Amino acid sequence: MKLASYVYRGEESYGVVVGDGIIDLGRRLGSDFPDLRSLIEGAGVDEAREMVRGAPADFAASLVDWLPVIPNADKYICVGLNYKAHINELGRKMEDHPTLFLRMPSSHVGHLQPIIRPKVSEKFDYEGELALIIGKGGRYISEDKAMECIAGYTIYNDGSIRDYQRHTQQYTPGKNFWRSGAFGPHMVTADEIPDPRKLRLQTRLNGTVLQDTLIDDLLFTIPQIIAYASIFTPLMPGDVIITGTPGGVGGARNPPIWMKPGDTVEVEIDKIGVLRNPVAQEI
Repeated sequence: MKLASYVYRGEESYGVVVGDGIIDLGRRLGSDFPDLRSLIEGAGVDEAREMVRGAPADFAASLVDWLPVIPNADKYICVGLNYKAHINELGRKMEDHPTLFLRMPSSHVGHLQPIIRPKVSEKFDYEGELALIIGKGGRYISEDKAMECIAGYTIYNDGSIRDYQRHTQQYTPGKNFWRSGAFGPHMVTADEIPDPRKLRLQTRLNGTVLQDTLIDDLLFTIPQIIAYASIFTPLMPGDVIITGTPGGVGGARNPPIWMKPGDTVEVEIDKIGVLRNPVAQEI
């Protein structure tokens, strides 16, 4: 099942994507679950699945403005330097523990919404990534129980302002410029993706393939990431973990390839879909 957040006729809602249409869950379940995060937190996904079984779409997906899949997560945890090919292209060493940083809600947009190159830099890089959404939270989650905590999977483009990222050893500025990242188009429930390691990720800029990999190139596996993150913070339903980018980033190329206004960037992952965003310039 594909679940998405969006704006329809000026109102925020969420629903199930079926083909080219959407079944609006906000209208049906909004009194109990006002948004997708609350649906996941309240264990309402199975109820929603039964409710929409065989139901027709309420409206065409083309009529909505897509929001980030979970617009109001308690936290967005990103993993840096987590694909072996990416570590090698940067000449970095393999770390003993995951490199984690956080993104703020204002730093990303939904599917088809413009991502913004800030006026202070031209070094705007793409990073296609697999993201997971926590369904069952907790502290000190063991690796052997970690996969049971996943509600579903989605796509993230961790748009990065490279010069600001490298001002210091801390990534925060370069990873949190306003509307620099993208998140969507929808979440695919975990029952449809039993083994995410077999998924293929591809990033395209203006139709040219720049990243192409299987998820199994991860240095730290998804269970390891969940277990490690849950040591320092309680994971909560609706939390988003963004698992890292593969080799092929623009800043590691010679000459570098930067996203610029007028470009279109796409990240595609098997069984999930395509996250597509135009690039615009901050005024």
